[in-house]
Amino acid sequence: MAVNLSAPEQLLAVPGVRIGTACAGIKQTLRDDVAVFELAEGSETGGVFTQSHFSAAPVLLARQRQHRVRAWVVNSGNANAATGEYGVVDAEEVCAHAGRQLQLPADEIQPFSTGVIGERLPVGKLKTALDTASAQLSEDGWLAAAQAIMTTDTCAKGISRQIDIDGHEVTVTGIAKGSGMIKPNMATMLAYLACDAGVAGGLAQKLVSTAVEKSFNRVTVDGDTSTNDSFVLACTGKSSLPRIVSENEPAYQALSEAINEVATYLAQALVRDGEGATKFVTVHVKGGRSSSDCLNVAYTVAESPLVKTAMFAGDANWGRFCMAIGRSPVEDLLPERVQLWLDDVQVAKDGLMAQSYSESLGAAVLAQDEFVVTIDLGLGEAQETVWTTDLSYEYVRINAEYRT
Repeated sequence: MAVNLSAPEQLLAVPGVRIGTACAGIKQTLRDDVAVFELAEGSETGGVFTQSHFSAAPVLLARQRQHRVRAWVVNSGNANAATGEYGVVDAEEVCAHAGRQLQLPADEIQPFSTGVIGERLPVGKLKTALDTASAQLSEDGWLAAAQAIMTTDTCAKGISRQIDIDGHEVTVTGIAKGSGMIKPNMATMLAYLACDAGVAGGLAQKLVSTAVEKSFNRVTVDGDTSTNDSFVLACTGKSSLPRIVSENEPAYQALSEAINEVATYLAQALVRDGEGATKFVTVHVKGGRSSSDCLNVAYTVAESPLVKTAMFAGDANWGRFCMAIGRSPVEDLLPERVQLWLDDVQVAKDGLMAQSYSESLGAAVLAQDEFVVTIDLGLGEAQETVWTTDLSYEYVRINAEYRT
């Protein structure tokens, strides 16, 4: 079960976005596994994608089609990754079929897939499902889409925000999927956000690039980056708010903050629903010379199997944290300056066990389902935060049985 996370009961429609879902029966037949998003003409879009050298065929096409997008087509159950030229042909055929249903050029449709890697996409099943999904497009389809894009997720992930900008109401809604193989460089994660604000060309890309840095690029479940990770944003321009033409406008800053809030919630939701997770852990590193120093330490700690299993067991073993901090790729890290806290319990001071620390105090913190690990490097003023999980028996079971 997800850590203090429940599925959304309602998501707000975004004027200018219509959504349809259907069941192709790719990996299961009990729920929809295909979603179609139709974007209003004139929508500005942006996206960030996996940096994996094994980028999936749909990612390759989605990158190429960044500049003029009228629809997103998503399937779960099959990643269409490590499928070579056949994978590209299959993705193109799916987009062409969707284009005929939506009366749009195929090259204005971005494909997205998630699921099992190394298997051909079942194009015939997808076409049939696309016929159904395209015939029932509705602005109220966000919750159904959040469910359709799930794989090993235990619940759908989505959130809506409405903000007032200069007297104009703006709606931001986002959904995401992902539970494991989560370490976005951009993670197996997909995220779709939309708002009804209008923005000038290029600003949607700036908005999504800013949002990803403090949200999806600050989470890790197991340290693995997927072949299919994608985070896209559409700004439809259907709000009464005058079109935003510069990132220096107060309206742009207000919109950016709302999008960042939605993205951060979704990023944390991925961690809360991490495969087998029993704990949601914030790792905050401060006192670094640079942001990269802090992130190097934070990720080394957050991804250490020994640290993660100790957190699962509630074992307040300072040696595990000491080991991870010490092997992080930070130049001239000085152990005698390092401080460590679990919530407000100081575990280490000046690189040694704090005199006030006791195992019972540390164990009490680790027994909670949420806590903060704070590390002070004592080298500078930079600080960064990442979110992670523990590593449980259930994680092994889920991934051992993933294809069965």
